[in-house]
Amino acid sequence: MTSFGFHASHEQIGPRALLEAVIHAERAGFDAAMCSDHFSPWSARQGESGFAWSWLGSALQATGMPFGVVNAPGQRYHPAIIAQAIGTLGAMYPGRFWAALGTGEASNEHITGDPWPRKDVRAARLRECVDVIRALLAGEEVSHDGLVRVDRARLWTRPEQPPALVGAAVSVATARWCAEWADGLITVNAPMAHLREMIYAYRDAGGRGPLHLQVHVSWAPEQAQAEALAYDQWRSNVFAPPVCWDLETVEHFDAVSADVPAQRVAEVVNVSADLGRHVGWLEEYAQLGFDQIALHHVGQEQRGFIDAFGAEVLPKLRPGG
Repeated sequence: MTSFGFHASHEQIGPRALLEAVIHAERAGFDAAMCSDHFSPWSARQGESGFAWSWLGSALQATGMPFGVVNAPGQRYHPAIIAQAIGTLGAMYPGRFWAALGTGEASNEHITGDPWPRKDVRAARLRECVDVIRALLAGEEVSHDGLVRVDRARLWTRPEQPPALVGAAVSVATARWCAEWADGLITVNAPMAHLREMIYAYRDAGGRGPLHLQVHVSWAPEQAQAEALAYDQWRSNVFAPPVCWDLETVEHFDAVSADVPAQRVAEVVNVSADLGRHVGWLEEYAQLGFDQIALHHVGQEQRGFIDAFGAEVLPKLRPGG
């Protein structure tokens, strides 16, 4: 049975309000949660970017839900530090934490002052990071000289069972590549044919573990309000790779999205005031075989969305609903 989670968007909501939202989401019937890990928002209109790893400790303590985070080790984060963070949360909250690992975006990584590598180099760097993180979580002392460097690192605090390391992908090729190393796959909502092809590529290449999907939604009591909310908050997020990977600042994203038409936003966000339509969309995703679907309401106010989906959407997606 598919579980339905709450996506906590650090780049849109301050950490205190986001903690209150995830607590409320659990009470409203959401099964799980996950969060982003950004240094910068996608737009000045979003206006936040709290530190995910500090927040995760509070969120895991304040709820009983499983949590995941999408992280990009290798430039902004040294893989040994990410291994320590994963290991600590795994030790404190056994069986409740997973981390998805991806190659990242320049908007978050350029802050180090290091050059932003080509995609193939970023993929090779991530692969090295995965091996380092796995070895550290297994209790090994790690030294490594490559695209990342590690000198005699060892984790002294580790969970009995290492948390899952999930592969983050938006393309079929990356999904297939993730099958080499990942304990699961996560992607974002896209046309059904594309999602089906990604799942097939991952499984056909031997990919194991659960399939996660993050779904962007915009809901409000009135259709015009839902459309305006999506346009205000998410029009800077409509650009496919490599554009979204390579732009560096919120000013860049706001400049290139200044004239985005509203229909373009509706191609990447499920926008509707009709809760029944949201049920239909989510049923279709679940039928593809996703084990966990995290709902990201792209508005900055979450309570109305949580209450409406908790009462009218989630019950209809469960057996007997």
